[in-house]
Amino acid sequence: MYTNFFGLNEKPFSITPDPRYLFMSERHGEALAHLVYGVTESGGFMQLTGEVGTGKTTLVRTLLLNRMPAHADVAVVLNPQLSALEFLQTICEELHVATPTEQRGSIKALIDALNRHLLDAHAEGRRTILVVDEAQNLAPDVLEEVRLLTNLETAKQKLLQIILIGQPELRDLLARNDLRQLAQRITGRYHLEPLSRDETAQYVEHRLKVAGGLAEVFDGGAKQELYRLTGGVPRLINVIADRALLGAYSAEKRRVNRRLVRKAAREVAGEPVKTPWPPWAIPAMTISAIAVILAGYAVLLEQPRTATGTAAIAAVEPAPAPMEAAVIATPEPEPAEPDPSLEDQLALAEELTSSAAALAILFDLWGIEYAGGDGCAEAEAAGYRCLQQRGSWASLQQYDRPAILTLVDRAGNTHEVVLTAIDGDQVELSIGGVSVDHRSAEVSALWFGEFLLLWRPPNGVSTSLGPGSRGPNVLWLRESLAAIDSRYQTQATASDVYDTDLQQQVRTFQRDHRLDVDGLAGRQTQIIINTLLMPDSVPRLTQPEPAQE
Repeated sequence: MYTNFFGLNEKPFSITPDPRYLFMSERHGEALAHLVYGVTESGGFMQLTGEVGTGKTTLVRTLLLNRMPAHADVAVVLNPQLSALEFLQTICEELHVATPTEQRGSIKALIDALNRHLLDAHAEGRRTILVVDEAQNLAPDVLEEVRLLTNLETAKQKLLQIILIGQPELRDLLARNDLRQLAQRITGRYHLEPLSRDETAQYVEHRLKVAGGLAEVFDGGAKQELYRLTGGVPRLINVIADRALLGAYSAEKRRVNRRLVRKAAREVAGEPVKTPWPPWAIPAMTISAIAVILAGYAVLLEQPRTATGTAAIAAVEPAPAPMEAAVIATPEPEPAEPDPSLEDQLALAEELTSSAAALAILFDLWGIEYAGGDGCAEAEAAGYRCLQQRGSWASLQQYDRPAILTLVDRAGNTHEVVLTAIDGDQVELSIGGVSVDHRSAEVSALWFGEFLLLWRPPNGVSTSLGPGSRGPNVLWLRESLAAIDSRYQTQATASDVYDTDLQQQVRTFQRDHRLDVDGLAGRQTQIIINTLLMPDSVPRLTQPEPAQE
């Protein structure tokens, strides 16, 4: 209805979990990274929890559509309010496990058939993943059946990877004493929090841009009011924002303000919405306003009366300046021309903001020659790896590496620039080899969080390390932590096995450096270890190298 009015291709705030609209906040990026780890590593449980409407289902859709390994078979259980028998039947149906009709009523027969299927898939090099949504609704006997499914294993690894997704009640459920055996098998946990105030504003703009919007529709006050009313919960933001757009369309207003958002929230909730002022402030402001009016009236009464209103006005108006003064007055200086905006610079250097140009600059910062082909393949041939993902300024500061940012201007054109420094709210970019400085807010208006950086994995092997891992990379991890700080020293100084002691030291390191404390040495943890071990040989955002001009 209102899409044409606002120049949109579709409704931007639909509550259906469309992966195209996934806003990769820092929290959502970390949650997706946990899910990706869960489907690429073998065995055990992964747990993702979050309040209603925080985007868990959208993350799962994104995982299933875009991030699932090609050699994986996936069973998805969307309605877990089942008996143990129905639960096993659903899994077998999802995985196309053949079971005789007369045996479908036997739990043992279903488990035996499932076990044979998992062994066959393992022999073919395929992985099997079970995703259970709304897992807080699982009955205790079904959860016990889920735990027993993890007993399906070979001598080296589990045959079934299980991902449990649910509301915060899932954490309380798994904390029960009778379910402690299941809780102890969970190898990764993440709780998805609502968006922050700044992320709420970015979320609104992100969805509008994905829907084709070019102009700003929600003003700053409207975005703040959305955050106040929703607490940063994406689904609530969608419902109220959609209603606010409809209200603006009905009133023929091109901009949504704070008042329209409050009105939309009242219509959605069916009840009055609290005002932004505390209850005691309204009578206090009313009394103050009356006092000001009375004081002004008293001053008017004290003014000397004049014959006419015209005379009274003349008495208080200043006399005009003499003509001579006007002639000799110094002319005001012409205002200086404003600095070109980032969009202006991108438009002028459009031919220099290609992916190849940005890769050449990034490679040069690392002392690598770019031949003009597949950048990540060339980086791997030189002993490096690409890390390409969505994130925030905070995640870029944690990595502390130069990165290629993908910017999209208002016309929808894509530009690749290289971030070379961050200093507070100022950032330094290299556009076609020329360094320019801008405020991070100006860059954020064109940046949807997509970036690419380079890093050198230990021993030339890029792999996540966790309990049970072994090899030279585990030994590198153990020795590197000890070299950074003696507090990270492990008891088994020469062991190449990722044991409980090493896991604890990794947790301590992650806590000290404000990383997600999961005890897994993934790419982010390894990159930061590399940065700390080789501060002079690694190009960093805190010590930028000058771009070539």
